Amino acid sequence: MFPFHISFGGVMAADKPWALISEVGENGCSEDLAVMLKEHFQIVSLCDLLENPDLHGPKIQVLFMWKFYPEATPALLSLLPSLRVVCSAGTGTDHLNIPYIHSLGVKIANTPHVVSDATADFAMGLLLASARKIFEGQEIARDPNAMIIPQTLMGVEVTGSTLGIIGMGEIGYKIAKRSKGFDMKILYHNRNRRSAVDEAAVGATYCENLNDLLKMSDFVMLSLRFTPESIGLIGRRELSLMKPTATLINMSRGLVIDQDALVQALQSGTIQAAALDVTYPEPLPRDHPLLYLPNALITPHMGISSTNTAKKIVQKMVDNALAAVKGLPIPDEVDPQCDM
Repeated sequence: MFPFHISFGGVMAADKPWALISEVGENGCSEDLAVMLKEHFQIVSLCDLLENPDLHGPKIQVLFMWKFYPEATPALLSLLPSLRVVCSAGTGTDHLNIPYIHSLGVKIANTPHVVSDATADFAMGLLLASARKIFEGQEIARDPNAMIIPQTLMGVEVTGSTLGIIGMGEIGYKIAKRSKGFDMKILYHNRNRRSAVDEAAVGATYCENLNDLLKMSDFVMLSLRFTPESIGLIGRRELSLMKPTATLINMSRGLVIDQDALVQALQSGTIQAAALDVTYPEPLPRDHPLLYLPNALITPHMGISSTNTAKKIVQKMVDNALAAVKGLPIPDEVDPQCDM
């Protein structure tokens, strides 16, 4: 008798490599994205793996990390002796112990370039929502007892203001391009200065000294790549240099800001407002003071969360995983010597 095989998209199910995901559903990979993975892989959920590690563990060659899960802990990796690659959604790798994973002979891949537009869009959304108090306005509009528009909804002008971008890489540059549409004056501070052509295209002025950018900006945008050196980049001293009318927006990582200093600055009026898509930890403890400050706008690390971007991310993850399984060069392999 011939063995029974089920064909999906032209690939026999029995011939597909095995891959681990957190789960399919609200707290993991959505159904439509899971379909993309299942076209090429036999999928095992973390729950199923933990229920029967001896059955599933040796088969798994790929770990797909979506929203940082499943976490690539030593305990989990010890259950996956055949693992070839950890494919992480997004560009950041600070959630991965890169030296340890590589010491196991496992490669790492991320998904650069495809997240930049969505992240830049969201950064401008945070800036606008904070400046014009959009969420506060929604609360008033929904309040059955509200009869007038209170003066507290008076926002600040975005058009013609000064935006200081810290981290003028791919995402920072796309933010600059969008802010040019608001006739904003653009300052930037970066490890390496952009070319004169790049600067001219968005009307950006380079600030070699970070202090100068902080003093002159109405909005300070953090879009730098996270490294150990960037921890606490914005602390009490840096906040004190900003205008009392300034807003701080963070699209990088929570640890880039000294959050205790930020709370104090927001409470004392050292700066006017903050808009954060990233915090440390994530999520914040439910009693954290940032969650209760009226001049702090916080979103749950959703800068890349758009339908089209999610599909592009998954396609990159699939391409990277297939290359690893086949022993081919991985398009987006993370350098083992990467800082974070």
